[in-house]
Amino acid sequence: MDQDYYETLQVSRSATDSEIKNAYRRLALKFHPSNNKEPGNLRLFTELGEAYDVLCNPLRKATYDIYGEKGLKGGLDWSSKYAYHGNPEKTFRQFFGADMPFSDFYANDAPLKFAGLTPEVVKVQDPPIEKELHLTLDDLFHGRMKKVMISRRVMNEDGCTYSNKDKILTIHVQPGWNEGTRIVFPREGDQGTNIIPADIIFIVREKSHPLFVRQGDDLIYKTQISLLMALTCFSVTVKTLDSRELNIPINEIVHPSYKKVVPGEGMPLFEERARRGNLVLTFDIHFPGKLSVRRRQLITQALLFKK
Repeated sequence: MDQDYYETLQVSRSATDSEIKNAYRRLALKFHPSNNKEPGNLRLFTELGEAYDVLCNPLRKATYDIYGEKGLKGGLDWSSKYAYHGNPEKTFRQFFGADMPFSDFYANDAPLKFAGLTPEVVKVQDPPIEKELHLTLDDLFHGRMKKVMISRRVMNEDGCTYSNKDKILTIHVQPGWNEGTRIVFPREGDQGTNIIPADIIFIVREKSHPLFVRQGDDLIYKTQISLLMALTCFSVTVKTLDSRELNIPINEIVHPSYKKVVPGEGMPLFEERARRGNLVLTFDIHFPGKLSVRRRQLITQALLFKK
């Protein structure tokens, strides 16, 4: 059977916040375990704590007033499920603060043991919140500091109400990070009474680059050449990500699957900063659209020529 929080605190549904507080103060003092040893008292003391925990919070109170205990504890699209933490002593201490009565009762600062009652609810962490972090190839080559703003729900000092606040998270991008690298900020999600805030996870997504394509730790550079260049010697000038110019000689015949590998000119290795991947040159050979008969003959003679 659902608990009627108003009935537990012996107030009407139109009771003001002040009336609810006065009712809890009166009943909590009356049924506190140090003051009342009657059978069933401990359970009633716990019910008082839960009733006040709900009705002192405007959002929980409004949810309960409209949807009842089922809606409150079952959760709605715009609110998380409510579950009392099960520790009426905690509620009592938070309510009375420095003016807490029965101070001798808490002299050893040990939690109250309520026989037969459910122990304090074990908090469960919310599922992780994943966000994409889009970085340029230059970011992943050099490293950088990136600041990201998040908005989250935080608990106010009263322990009952919440506010939405912005926070800046600083990400130190490391040279050599790969697509899919995950950066975890523990417990930076929404706060709640009975939940552990979710971890926020940023997942690296690499933006395309106008000159290079990354494959692991290698950089692929594609250049267009003529058929004449493919059959004779030439050189390729490549401007690197660290603003150097490499002049790379090509002394071999370039066929469609030919690749020129330049060791140590690729991406830095994340775990071994002193090492780098390779720069790999690929070639798009431009063939002539048509040849005259005379040119065909000359090419044939050149290819058939034997020294």
